[in-house]
Amino acid sequence: MTFLAIDIGNTRLKWALYSEPRPGSDPLEHGAVFLETIEQLAEGDWAGLQQPTTMLGACVAGDAVRHRVEDQLHELWERAPSWVVASASEAGVSNGYDHPARLGADRWVALIGARSHLLRKGHAGPALVVMVGTAVTVDAIDGEGRFLGGCILPGHGIMLRALESGTAGLHVPTGEVVHFPTNTSDALTSGGTYAITGAIERMHRHLMQRTGISAPVVVTGGAGWKVAPYLSVPYELIDTLLFDGLLRIAEARASAVQG
Repeated sequence: MTFLAIDIGNTRLKWALYSEPRPGSDPLEHGAVFLETIEQLAEGDWAGLQQPTTMLGACVAGDAVRHRVEDQLHELWERAPSWVVASASEAGVSNGYDHPARLGADRWVALIGARSHLLRKGHAGPALVVMVGTAVTVDAIDGEGRFLGGCILPGHGIMLRALESGTAGLHVPTGEVVHFPTNTSDALTSGGTYAITGAIERMHRHLMQRTGISAPVVVTGGAGWKVAPYLSVPYELIDTLLFDGLLRIAEARASAVQG
């Protein structure tokens, strides 16, 4: 039995093939492509893959991109994957969103992945789950596995592009993150980083006030490594968090069918 996990973000598609849907397991093969090159998957990265027994994906890039991926899978194996849609509860996590189905699939999968990861480490308490990519999401989960809510803010690139387009004469070169910026490049880079880390730290305080516990912070996303080192709260950076979530969901669904 093999399992193909697919994570389609706003910029890239990441995939991993596993021998079975077991959280924490290492992939047999994995890769990533930019969305512009999806049509090359069937003849490229996926051409030599063993046909997966099951496939599960999370997509936030829209229906058109999802259909392009399905076309590649159909060309190879004449099969389509299942796609995760947020629901009232799944795989040990319950959804506190006002309209559960409107929660982004990536946020839902990341919450499930973080909960699974922390439980394997022996932590059954609350947690803060952060994704840093094109957009940034900061989501809280309590000790019972209930998603309490979270915030969304622009990623660093969007912030800088907005400033560049909306401010006359302001260009966006690469700067450094410093405590007291003394040039425009450093001021822009530091400002964007502190906006993101400030939101994370504020949500961390909210969660501590709510639960009485200083919760662990789990960080993921393509730009997570750029932001996480500037946090003033302890964190764990997990690049494969969405894959962990997809594995946990697939495992739970398989158990429900067998049970």
